[in-house]
Amino acid sequence: MSSPKPNLQTILQTLPDLPGVYQYFDASGDILYVGKAKSLKKRVASYFNKQVFEQGKTAVLVKKIEDIRFTVVDNPLEALLLENSLIKKLQPRYNVMLKDDKTYPWIAIKKEPFPRVFPTRRMIKDGSEYFGPYPSVTMMYTLLDLVKQLFPRRTCPLNLTKQNIEAKKFRVCLEYHIGNCKGPCVGNQSEEDYANTINQIREIFKGNFGWVLKMLKEEMKEAAKVLDYEKAHKIKERIDALEGYQGKSTVVSNAIHNVDVFTISSDENYAFVNFMKVASGSIIQTFTIEMKKKLDETNEELLLLAMADIREKFKSLSKEIIVPFLPEFEFPDISFFVPQRGDKLRLLELSQKNAEQYRKDRQTQIALVDPERHTNRILEKMMEDLRMKEKPVRIECFDNSNIQGTNPVSAMTVFINAKPAKKEYRHFNIRTVVGPDDFASMEEVIFRRYKRALDENLPLPQLIVIDGGKGQLSSAMFSLAKLDLMGKITVIGIAKRLEEIYFPGDSTPLYLDKRSETLKIIQQIRDEAHRFGITHHRLRRNKSSLKTELTEITGISEKSAEKLLVQFRSVKGVADAELSELEAVLGKAKGKAVKEYFTK
Repeated sequence: MSSPKPNLQTILQTLPDLPGVYQYFDASGDILYVGKAKSLKKRVASYFNKQVFEQGKTAVLVKKIEDIRFTVVDNPLEALLLENSLIKKLQPRYNVMLKDDKTYPWIAIKKEPFPRVFPTRRMIKDGSEYFGPYPSVTMMYTLLDLVKQLFPRRTCPLNLTKQNIEAKKFRVCLEYHIGNCKGPCVGNQSEEDYANTINQIREIFKGNFGWVLKMLKEEMKEAAKVLDYEKAHKIKERIDALEGYQGKSTVVSNAIHNVDVFTISSDENYAFVNFMKVASGSIIQTFTIEMKKKLDETNEELLLLAMADIREKFKSLSKEIIVPFLPEFEFPDISFFVPQRGDKLRLLELSQKNAEQYRKDRQTQIALVDPERHTNRILEKMMEDLRMKEKPVRIECFDNSNIQGTNPVSAMTVFINAKPAKKEYRHFNIRTVVGPDDFASMEEVIFRRYKRALDENLPLPQLIVIDGGKGQLSSAMFSLAKLDLMGKITVIGIAKRLEEIYFPGDSTPLYLDKRSETLKIIQQIRDEAHRFGITHHRLRRNKSSLKTELTEITGISEKSAEKLLVQFRSVKGVADAELSELEAVLGKAKGKAVKEYFTK
């Protein structure tokens, strides 16, 4: 596909060089994708260049596009907000999916005479105010308990109109008698006084503790002036409670006011954006949104989309936003800041830590709840990263071990479904190679392993990992060619120094992302092979030591030599042992023979 379809070429030529939102449709008229742009002309045209056609996921989208529609807006911020709104409404197939927030609780201040304050999971558009959402129910109820302790207010569903109160239709309830309500239902509290209470509650929900504390302290002083010490004492208790709650909050810096913080952590399929709201120097809200990737979206694109969604959700009007990198779009009246030091940098690092932890927790949850899905995801990613035609359900890795050319051995480790299958591990003692020749040793081991697998009809792996660079890989391929297995199994080599991945016949290595699960699996099976091989090599070396030292003594068998090593830990320990100690292990005759040998 070298150029756009004729009908699309006409649209591309007439696109304006203005900010806006574009929509892609397929042949059936179904929405495929919604995107935003600072320049519609440049952004949409970028989908049809040569590089895009060579990219997997995006190329699939471009091939399905039959129609393009667009909407011009005044500025990039409006484009971002419109994009977010259309994605939620239309749910296009190739757009990032934002995790639904319907299950999160909110705190409502009901629009009614003498408004009630209560938790809810339903937002009704009746003019009521909603604060949240709260990812933690515990956090929400802690805040509600604080408000209940600070401000007496009604909780009943009565219709407290002026007419009903004047008609004396109600009686006070238990909440009034225990001091949780001032009795507005019988006219004991004015609407003005109740409204003042709701204003203070509203400021607490916004995180403006300083304003509420100032108001309470003024009320306490006024009460003390008129000698109403009981009222002053009650207000003092409220101040103490509010300061105690504020003290438990994560205090960043008293110099930071009304700031939003956003960070992102992503893997191959998902992205997690953490949001923190800071008011009066304290973190008052934190929230992490999960995003399912559909195309090859960058972190910059994902962060912008999540930012628009979260700020709308939390009704945030902060003029300063702390981010890990500056976004492509500039927003009117909003400044983005990438901190390099100080309290704001620590705040950014805390948000990043939360995003990373959320990502790890989600992966752990998936692995526990749906291990098959977790495994399939890893295998599919490995298949994609290593250009394989089938999932690497069975992986076999080979590593050679020798020290100064002595006792050369090779180890094979096996992973099945991305997990170690230790019963399948094998050792190979090198038979035909003299001296430290890694290339020849690898050639021998690969031939022996897969000759036997073919002869005995054993399962073959989908992926072979060779611990080493191009030389070891070429030796392995030579043996596979002799067995007519070339091209039937994917084979790679991994060089230790820079974790380079080599393919047969390709001198240019592949560098996988250090966070990639594919690289982690390859490193794990390589490290297992190294550990397994070294362990076997040490055993062989110890046995060789037995034969060349202790078993040369007349009358000392390998079994007797083993007893001595168990007791004295080494040949040197045996040589330094007293005669009585040697006789206690082997008896008088053999003990005397060992002592005389080392004395000479």
